[in-house]
Amino acid sequence: MKQIIIFFFFVLLAVSCTPAAPAQQAAGLILTPPVTAVAVTPKMITPPITGSPTITPTRTKTPTVTPLACWNQNGENVNGELKTELLRQPLEYLVHLPPCYDEQPERRYPVLYLIHGQSYDQFQWQRLGASETMDKLSASGEIAPFIIIMPRDRLWEPPNIDLFGQVVIDELIPAIDEQYRTLAGREFRAVGGLSRGAGWAVHLGITEWELFGALGAHSLALFDVDAQYSRQRLAEIPPDKLPRIYVDIGEKDRPNIMRSALWFAQLLTDGNIPHVWNLYQGYHEEGYWRAHIEEYIRWYAEEW
Repeated sequence: MKQIIIFFFFVLLAVSCTPAAPAQQAAGLILTPPVTAVAVTPKMITPPITGSPTITPTRTKTPTVTPLACWNQNGENVNGELKTELLRQPLEYLVHLPPCYDEQPERRYPVLYLIHGQSYDQFQWQRLGASETMDKLSASGEIAPFIIIMPRDRLWEPPNIDLFGQVVIDELIPAIDEQYRTLAGREFRAVGGLSRGAGWAVHLGITEWELFGALGAHSLALFDVDAQYSRQRLAEIPPDKLPRIYVDIGEKDRPNIMRSALWFAQLLTDGNIPHVWNLYQGYHEEGYWRAHIEEYIRWYAEEW
């Protein structure tokens, strides 16, 4: 009897772990969490030791630098609207400028585009603490300050129907680079999202890899139309131009979204594409993303 129970346990385990393919091309793919996870650790820089340990270096008096008071204040939020012929309504977006943006007029900044989940709007990432966390970490000198752009997607359709992504690429990015003091190179531009927004991040980060040096997919809901071509698109990117990639999900997320994230992470592993993979405790909810917001912000800013 015990052997029969064990046999049926493994049968049920095999069935439950076999993901539904995001698209026809993914059929039959057995997904398991990638084993090549990359740990993100803060970079610690130790000054080199020079001279003899018995010699006391002569101390020179250095001028005292008074920090700007603005570093103790929050950055500025600016509501934007972009009129476009590609969408039925103007594209709304939220801009977060880092502390001291106005007080340092010669400084230029990297830009992070963050896309919300389905049924939410451009204020979701703000509510999760993305802007507040960036302000805090940049004010303490732990990361470089950067601009955050949070656009609103209204239609909730795939990229072949919803022209939101095209507007972001063709109209929003040029407008932001013109209006604000950005560093316009791809190495200083990243895109990230959660849930459906993570699907957009993967879509834009891979199809428009010339524009983005990093992409983050948090609780990834991959578009079916992208699953069909993801392998080919990744293979077409020159190895030295592959974006940095971060994928994470809560272990108790929705089954279909879990399969999506696992499938994409396995695709990266099979293609020997460097990436960060994290399977955490948690559900498909704002509490999960809020709990990891500091980790996300540190990762995006890691090479800035």
